[in-house]
This record gives sequence, C-alpha cells and structure tokens, in this order.
Amino acid sequence: MATAVIMPRQGNTVESCVVSKWHKKKGDKVNIGDILFTYETDKATFDEEAKIEGILLETFFEEGDDVPCLLNMCVIGELGEDISSFSPEGATVKEAEKPIEDKKEEVKKEAESLTVQKSENEDLKISPRAKNLADKTNVDVTYANATGPNGRIIERDIQALAKDGLKVTSAAKPAYDQTASYNATGIGGRITVEDIRKGVVTPVETVTVSVADTQDYTEEKLSNIRKVIAKTMHASISQMAQLTMNAAFDATSIMNYRAMVKNNTERLGLANITINDIVVYAVAKTLLAHKDLNAHFNSESIKRFNKVHMGVAIDTPRGLMVPTVFNCDMKSLNDISLEVKDLAGKCKTGNINPDLLTGGTFTITNLGNLGVESFTPVINPPQTAILGVCGLVTRIKEENGQIKPYQAMGLSLTIDHRIVDGAPAARFLKDLCTNLENFEMMLAK
Repeated sequence: MATAVIMPRQGNTVESCVVSKWHKKKGDKVNIGDILFTYETDKATFDEEAKIEGILLETFFEEGDDVPCLLNMCVIGELGEDISSFSPEGATVKEAEKPIEDKKEEVKKEAESLTVQKSENEDLKISPRAKNLADKTNVDVTYANATGPNGRIIERDIQALAKDGLKVTSAAKPAYDQTASYNATGIGGRITVEDIRKGVVTPVETVTVSVADTQDYTEEKLSNIRKVIAKTMHASISQMAQLTMNAAFDATSIMNYRAMVKNNTERLGLANITINDIVVYAVAKTLLAHKDLNAHFNSESIKRFNKVHMGVAIDTPRGLMVPTVFNCDMKSLNDISLEVKDLAGKCKTGNINPDLLTGGTFTITNLGNLGVESFTPVINPPQTAILGVCGLVTRIKEENGQIKPYQAMGLSLTIDHRIVDGAPAARFLKDLCTNLENFEMMLAK
C-alpha cells in the first residue's frame, strides 16, 4: 500500500524546513533505514530515513524548496499504485526522468559553455524560492538557464541571471512583453518604461560564460545554519556595547583533580571528565552570585535568572552550534560531563532537537585546545555575557622564597557594557579564578 513520507517537525518552534539533498530519486528501490532526503532548520541538519520498503513512486519538492512541516514529501509503494491523493497543495508531480543517454548529452553541452538564453518552454518550471528571488530582482525568468532536476529553474539560476541576464525595472514590469526585445537604457542595463513606450527593438545577445573563467575558485551556497550564525553575530556586534577583559588563574588544582578522576574513572563508574567540564561546573556555581551576567537584555528590560542554563559552544562540520545544559547549577560534575558529551554528539551528527539549542542564559566557548591564549568571544544575544576558555601556558611565581613554574589558564570574558559594568564583571572573573584555583574546596561547598 502506498505510504506518504512527511516533512518532520523538529522542535516546537520549527514551522518549515529546507530540502538540502535528495538521496533517492523517483523509481529507486527503497529499503528500511535508507536515507531519503536531508533537510535543514535554521539551527541544524537532519536525515530522514525510510520506515517502510518499496519503490519511491513520487517526490513532491525539489532541493532548495522551503517546505512546511507535516506536508507530504514523497510516496513509497508499489509500481502502478494510485498516488494522486498524496500530492500536497502547492506541489506538482514531476515529469518522468529523461533517459541516461540524454542526461549525458546535456552534461556534455553544459560543460562546453554556460549560456543565458531565453527559454522556449511555455509551461515554465520554477521552484518557489527561485520565483521569489526573480520577483525581487526583476529579471525575466524565461531567459534563465535551468540547471535543476527535470529542467526546473532553481535559485542559483536566478542568481546567475540577475548577474548577467536581462533585467526590468519595477515600473516597467507590468507592460513588459517577454516575447519582444527592447533597447535597455536604464541603470545597469535595465529596461525602463520609456524603453517600452518607444518600442525600439534590439536583438538580445546571448551571454556566454566560459567554464575556464570559473576554475580558479569554488563557490558554495551558504547553509541555513551559516546564515543564522552570520545574522546573529552581526546583530550582536552592531547592537551591543561589547567589552572584553582577560584574566588567568593557576590551573594546578583542576589539573591535579582531573588526573585523579582519570585514574579512577573506571573503578568509580565516572564519565571522562575534561577540563572544559570542570570550567562549566565552576562557572555555573559562580554565576549564582553575579546575576547581571546570567541574564537576558531586550533593550527595554533585563531578565535575571535564578537558574543557570549553560550554553556550550560546539564546533561541528555544519558550523558553530550552542546546545543548552538546562539547570546546570543544580547538576553534579559527572552529570554535566555526560550531558555535554551527549549534546555535542547530537550536534555533530546533526540530529539534535532544535529546542535544545535555545534558552541559554550564559555561554562558554573553548578554544584552548587549539592553542589560543586570548581572544574576544562574541555574545549570543539576548545574553549579557560570554566566557572564552583559553589554552594553558607556563608561568613562574615566587613561593616561599623560591621561583616555581606552574600552568596558567586564560579566561576571556565579554560583557554587554550597556547592562554590565566593568567592576562587577571583574569581580565575577576574580571569584571564578579563585574557585578554579581551589576546586576541591569548591566541590565541598
């Protein structure tokens, strides 16, 4: 029996997802566990696996389409089954795939030259995202070189056309005749109302871009995650008065404690507790006495939290992600270590629930394992502060009349100076350094 596969809803706040890639195409045999398609939210990337076996009878959306959650994405069943009732509103059933030999010929022609020319298709096939971009850029979509599946115009085709193709001003667009050619006199080669009124016809030249001209670089479309990171970081820098201060502490205590735990991990059934886990634990306890740093600011009011929901920055192949350890101040060091590792694993595989990427009240980012001695972490709004953990460096100090070397660790604290003054921030850093230098006594509190 034919069965529809829907676009999943990942988290309570996600309304739609973008189709990143189809791993199966119409007519393919599908087994349970096979990846059908990859999709993105604005925070994470996921793979949708087949839960039944059969033939992929139809797919309703293309790569790059923004699809509302719970809408039918494709249908799996047996050949000959009626699937007309599964087609979602706004989606069109695609034509049958072209023969392989025809595809090879098309690829060969495309490799020789990329040409922007007027389409002869009366029934123009264009993705929703491409149509939206075409409307915004005022280009004539009939001149687009369709590179999408089954001759469909997709977003990158409109981007290429906007750069090199025919453009029409907004005022002239209602009267523009796609079957005619005009002498474009507007800015940037645009066709104006005056050009249409004069009715001067000039042959439109074909624009050819040599493949050789593009071989010295690669161009990759930004993922949704990278777009969100860029937008958030730009807003953070442009809208806040950010100030970074640096401090260092004697890491002897935490290094000795970690060595002791590591030697007894198996016997005591503990997690592999890292230096970063220890810092997360210490920060959560220290923040309780410095609530202006454990807060959200929305330009009108400040919300100080009685619990610490710790954001922990994770480097992933898809970009920086910041999952949240909720109620971090209430958890043991071992529990924090286990949870951070679990969240990091889900971030790196791309299957973390988006709800776990929100709600943080303070963030820790660690570049120490990369040898960074000091840096300027950027606040994740609406939070009011972020702590950067730096690498270990060898320093010397005088103790009982003798000069002794020790391992020092740097901390870089960035604050929103609109809310947090320098002195309170410095006191937080001082208290945190004291707690880390006397970590075993801190655990006894």
